[in-house]
Amino acid sequence: MTKAGQAAERGETILEVFETAFGDLLAADPAAFQTKFRKMAASAFAFYRGTACLFYADLHEGRDSGPFLNERTSRVWIHGDLHAENFGTYMNAQGRLLFNVNDFDEAYVGPFTWDLQRFAASVALLGYSKAFSDTQITSLVTTYADAYRDRIRALLSGASESEPPALTLDTARGPVLDALHSARANTRFGLLGTMTEIRDWERRFAPGGGSIELDKATRETVLEAFDAYLETLPRHEGRERHGAHRVKDVVGRRGIGIGSAGLPSYNILLEGHSDALENDLVIYMKQAQTPAVSQHITDRAVRDYFRHEGHRTVISQRALQAHADPWLGWTELGGAGQLVAEVSPYAVDLDWSDLSDPEEIGQVTADLGRATATMHAAADEAESGHSLVPFSTEQAIDEAISKDEDGFRAMLVDFAHSYGATARRDHQIFVDLFRNGRIAGV
Repeated sequence: MTKAGQAAERGETILEVFETAFGDLLAADPAAFQTKFRKMAASAFAFYRGTACLFYADLHEGRDSGPFLNERTSRVWIHGDLHAENFGTYMNAQGRLLFNVNDFDEAYVGPFTWDLQRFAASVALLGYSKAFSDTQITSLVTTYADAYRDRIRALLSGASESEPPALTLDTARGPVLDALHSARANTRFGLLGTMTEIRDWERRFAPGGGSIELDKATRETVLEAFDAYLETLPRHEGRERHGAHRVKDVVGRRGIGIGSAGLPSYNILLEGHSDALENDLVIYMKQAQTPAVSQHITDRAVRDYFRHEGHRTVISQRALQAHADPWLGWTELGGAGQLVAEVSPYAVDLDWSDLSDPEEIGQVTADLGRATATMHAAADEAESGHSLVPFSTEQAIDEAISKDEDGFRAMLVDFAHSYGATARRDHQIFVDLFRNGRIAGV
């Protein structure tokens, strides 16, 4: 088959996967997908970020379990969309700033290697965009693989003091520490200043900026869902204080990001722990999406465990992220599962745009490898959902990798280069499909 024929055939595959993954949402809000696809068209990495559905369709079609996947290592709580830009800062329930994995919309239970492969391919795409050689990209992926493997081994043995398990203001370095410092400089009061205003001696959401005023019926429905959400929260002393649950204002928003296009969402302004206006906080309620990886997991016990996608997202985040946001919970709205969490000023993503030195990027990649291993190992100790993973994940993963450590490293390196090249070709095919009006509905 000619290259043109191969591209045309691949284009049809992309269109089929998009229709399955995005069809209903796209029909409901084509304008949001116009924005999403414009962002995806900007670069191969942006395209890759927005096409977890295509990634898993490809992975499932041609996956080889090799020596690394077995009954246990195929049943690990995974992030589901682990790429280089899904790491950042957050403030945990204990008031500590941490740098770790974020954005758990795609989290599920599945093969641990799927997370590693998705991350490795993202490294290849980032490296290519910075004009790194294949040898340099190989080095970065190898660094990630070795850091992951070493962390798994350390966690299994109790984790040594020389390798602290969390990236904090005390333990981080380089760009990761810079991100933590940036997060620490932020305040809830500063965030409120960008989203709200004082009207008639009370704080309200400011008009514009993407907010949508709600009619009375919609507002009442959202508030009923909010009341149900409160029942899903773990007990927390701060929320029992005066006024902590009093709703001051509600506005609608429409998700237009690469990952949230077409998903309706709402911002809710709450009274803080005192009458002072600077203590107010904002939470969001967003319709949770069906994770791409779930289309390729046939385990009925996993599918039947979750009440809805909002419940799945929250249980997954609590499983994968130690001491998660204390405002993290779920509810239902219009029959659809909703994810609810704080709009936090302390969420700062790692900025890759200013990183160009291979040695510095290698340092960051090692940190992310250790963070990935810590995330995979945390899920079997989680208070929520542990019955889905009733064994030591670090022990299972360690045993699988130990069978062929060189092969484990080589598997990730080979996949990074091969799928990175696939994603770059797919990006060009996608751009041609999009600009020539081939994507139905947009």
